[in-house]
Amino acid sequence: MARLVIVYHRQPYDEVAGPDGMRYLEHKSPNGIIPSLRGACRSLRDPNDAIWVAWSRCAPGESGAVLDKIEVPSPDGSLRVQRIGLTDTQVRSFYYVTSKAALWPILHSFPERFDYDAAEWETFREVNRIFADGVCACASTGAVVWVHDYNLWLVPGMVRERRPDLRIAFFLHTPFPPPDIFGILPWRSEILLSLLACDRVGFHIPRYAQNFMSCARGLSGAKVTSRMQVADWMAQIGSVLHEPQMVDEMEFQGRRIAIDSIPLGINTPLFRRIREMVTTQRRAQHIRRELGVDTVIFSVGRVDYTKGTSEMLAAFERLLQRRPDLHGRIRLCVTSVAPANDINVYEDIQRAIEQAVGSINGQYSTLSWSPVLLFTQPVGLEELVAWYRAADICWITPLRDGLNLVAKEFVLAKGGDGGVLILSDFAGCVVEMDEAIHCNPYSGRSMDAAIDRALAMPEEEARRRAREMSKRIGRNSIAHWTTEMLGRLGMRGGKG
Repeated sequence: MARLVIVYHRQPYDEVAGPDGMRYLEHKSPNGIIPSLRGACRSLRDPNDAIWVAWSRCAPGESGAVLDKIEVPSPDGSLRVQRIGLTDTQVRSFYYVTSKAALWPILHSFPERFDYDAAEWETFREVNRIFADGVCACASTGAVVWVHDYNLWLVPGMVRERRPDLRIAFFLHTPFPPPDIFGILPWRSEILLSLLACDRVGFHIPRYAQNFMSCARGLSGAKVTSRMQVADWMAQIGSVLHEPQMVDEMEFQGRRIAIDSIPLGINTPLFRRIREMVTTQRRAQHIRRELGVDTVIFSVGRVDYTKGTSEMLAAFERLLQRRPDLHGRIRLCVTSVAPANDINVYEDIQRAIEQAVGSINGQYSTLSWSPVLLFTQPVGLEELVAWYRAADICWITPLRDGLNLVAKEFVLAKGGDGGVLILSDFAGCVVEMDEAIHCNPYSGRSMDAAIDRALAMPEEEARRRAREMSKRIGRNSIAHWTTEMLGRLGMRGGKG
């Protein structure tokens, strides 16, 4: 039993089969949902107070069963994990079909990509019930249950029905759309009723909290009982996602629901340490020499229609068309990593990206220079920091993104040593990064103006902007997010 139950669909480690049996390795990325939640577990005075509930593949006859409880050792403390069984069919239906074909496009405001016919809601509901059963089986009396992300947003209501003694919180790591978009979902009432069964509901930025409030009030009849002013550093005037005020408490059926807005941070000590390593600095210098150009533009993302990679490539092609003086002197380096093999919906996007890169290089390349380098395989952390260090400009312009940690990684990797960040108006982190060059990725003119401005920015101005963003991101680190959230959840046993 545990007094903190973290519920996330993925396990907090990678399973690797070896000659001596199964090994459990920590995920390579130091940032994101899993490292943040892992840090929350280990920051408790007694890590055994926490348990992580996740799924693992099983045979058809084991569906819904608690497969095992394992303890994963690591240098900074062990982690207890309770694994529940899902069959291959359930995983495909729940995650790769319903979540990605029906829920993902609505959350990111792409209603034209919503596929109602592909959705298998009964299986989605069944999987959420399996997770709820797993939670109830391991939560001690009065425990805190912390559920994460849209794949599991029916779990709070199901747990509340069975265990009214528990304190239940939910955190969404994607955008929450406005009512006219969210209302497209046929299951909107079921989802909202489950979220309104929570004691706390959290979002990255105030705009998403406001959108949730509007949906809950208009579609479910919930009432706003308290509002608050947004902190100055997260209320940048002129940003599309700017919100000067947000709801921080609602009431529904006699219950009070606290509303949180805390953007996820990154592992600032780790990035600073890697940034200062001699090997990193040497690698960055080597990258510059290999590229052999005056200006290096770097963009990091994955294959997804929300990431705006095709729009960025089109803007870069227009830059080469109108600026022949840049030929041979500039290079765009793009990482666009394909998602899990089970997701087929993105195959056409990957082909379009590869074709666009091929078209640009085919038209403008010379024997000694090609304008675009495309990487389709994941880049290791130390190598990634070296590329950040080597880059003059980081171009991050998703059409929609819940937060985007890449932009923060670039700024911290540069450490105030300059570097220009071009950032989409529709990336959640834009409200924290007023010193970036904001642009509208839906507008070709806005994208063109942004890259022109980045190329022309004086070095001293770039350094000033970088220093301001670096200080802010350093304060709002992954450790800050963890400590703040544990405090709000009433887990006062944290190490601080």
